[in-house]
Amino acid sequence: MIGRPRAAVAGLPEYKPGRSAAQAAAEHDLAEAIKLASNENANDPLPSVAAAVAEAALGMNRYPDHRCMEVREALAGRHGVGLDQVTVGSGSVGVLQQLFAAYVDPGDEVVYPWRSFEVHPVFCATSAARAVTVPLADHAFDLDGVAAAVTDRTKIVVLSTPNNPTGTVCTTAELLRLLAAVPDDVIVVIDEAYREFVTDPAVADPVEAILPSHPNALVLRTFSKAYGLANLRVGYGVGHPGIIGALDKVALPFIVSGIAQIAALASLVPQAAAELAERVAGILAERDRVNAAMAAQGWPVVPSQANFVYLPVGEGAMDLFVRLERQGLVTRPFEGEGVRISLGTPAQNDRLLAALGTCDPKQ
Repeated sequence: MIGRPRAAVAGLPEYKPGRSAAQAAAEHDLAEAIKLASNENANDPLPSVAAAVAEAALGMNRYPDHRCMEVREALAGRHGVGLDQVTVGSGSVGVLQQLFAAYVDPGDEVVYPWRSFEVHPVFCATSAARAVTVPLADHAFDLDGVAAAVTDRTKIVVLSTPNNPTGTVCTTAELLRLLAAVPDDVIVVIDEAYREFVTDPAVADPVEAILPSHPNALVLRTFSKAYGLANLRVGYGVGHPGIIGALDKVALPFIVSGIAQIAALASLVPQAAAELAERVAGILAERDRVNAAMAAQGWPVVPSQANFVYLPVGEGAMDLFVRLERQGLVTRPFEGEGVRISLGTPAQNDRLLAALGTCDPKQ
C-alpha cells in the first residue's frame, strides 16, 4: 500500500454493493439477468421528473447551489417545519455520514441493532468509534436492549426503520419509549429510507409525532427508493436546528448536484405526488402477492414494510443465492442468515417465483 493510511482504514469492513446483472450473466453464461439485489425502484423515472432532469442537464457546466435552498424550502413546507430544521445531502446515507463527522470522536460509542444497514460498521470504523450492536429479536429491533446498551460514552443511536435487510419497523410507541429512556445528549437517528412503503398503522410520521417533543431525534429520508432517483443521490434530514447546523458545517462543497436538486424539486410537485402514489400502490400490491406466493411455496417470509422481502433461510442462504443467480436472478445474500430480494416488475417477480419453485425451502 502506498503511503501510510490510518490504522482504522487497514481493517475497515468494506461496503459491498449488490452484484450487477451483467456480472451474473457473464459468470453463468446467461443471455441476460435481472438485478433484485439493491432495493431499487424497478419502474422508470416519473415522466415529469425525467423531463425536468433532461432540461437541467444543459446547465451541468455550472456549480450547483451548495445549500440546496429551493429543495430545503420545498421540504420545510411539506413537513411544516422551519427552514433551519432541514438539510439536504447525498442520499440519506450521506446525511448519516455527515452526522458521524460532526459528532463522533475516536472512542465514542455508537449503538445500533444488528443485522441492519451494512454501512453502520463502516462509519464506526472510519470514525474510530466503538460499535455497540444489539441482536435482532425475531428479525425486529429490540429497542429495550438498545436503550440498555446506551452509556455515558454513547453519542449516537442509529435505527433503520424499515430495517434493511429484514423489512421490519419500529412502531411510534416503541420509538417514544426508547427516546424517553435515552439521555437528551444522545442523538437518535430514525432512518426512514423506505418510509413511502410503510402501511403499518402503528407507525406515524416521526416528524410530527416525535420531533416536537424530542429535539435529540433526527429523521432521515431519501429520494432513491420510492422516487426512483437512486442514480442521482439525494436525500435529506429533518431535526433540531442545532443538529442541522452541525451537519451543514461538515458537508462537502456542492455535494448534491444541480441535476439531483432539480429532480428532487420536480418530485415534490402535486403532479409528481399523484404519479408516485400510483406507483407505490403498485409496488405494495406486488409485495402482498409475492409474500403470499412465497409462503404458499413453503418459504419462511418476514413480513416486510419495505420494497423488498427477506427469507431467513440460515445456512442455506448462499446456496439459495447461487441457485437463483444461475437462473438469472441476482439477490443479496447474508451468509448464514438469509437472502434479501428486491421487488421488481410483475413480470420479474413472476420469474422470481418460478425460480423459487424449483428450490427446496427446507434445504
